[in-house]
Amino acid sequence: MTNSSMQIKAVIVDAADPERLAGFWSEVLGRPVAGRTGPYVWLGRQGDLVVGFQQADGPRPGKNRVHVDIAAPDPAAEQRRIEALGGRRLHDYDDGGFLVMADLEGNEFCVVPDDPDGPDGSVGLDDAGRAHYLDRPADGDGR
Repeated sequence: MTNSSMQIKAVIVDAADPERLAGFWSEVLGRPVAGRTGPYVWLGRQGDLVVGFQQADGPRPGKNRVHVDIAAPDPAAEQRRIEALGGRRLHDYDDGGFLVMADLEGNEFCVVPDDPDGPDGSVGLDDAGRAHYLDRPADGDGR
């Protein structure tokens, strides 16, 4: 492995309505809308990473090729909160054992357990790559 000074600086999401989508993600991530520049709406920076929404023409053509995983102590509680904000669960991915959600424009993302000590981020992957955190009963600490 080589050392590199490169790092991910921003995640940019194409959006039919960047203002509306930024409002949704602002609530999901607890980051305020911090600015607007041309076709972009930016959320407040957290660490070195900024999230932006860019005006794009036309609908999303198909399945996301890249998605984000959002860590939470209690994924089931976050699912309910995200649904109350207008997001929805995508049951097409249930066989993989992940909690896959979609935002207001259908962009896919996973909500996973927040446990940095687990070898795979505490998702609990088996040899086939299937997660099992949704199979576990909640015991108060989100694990």
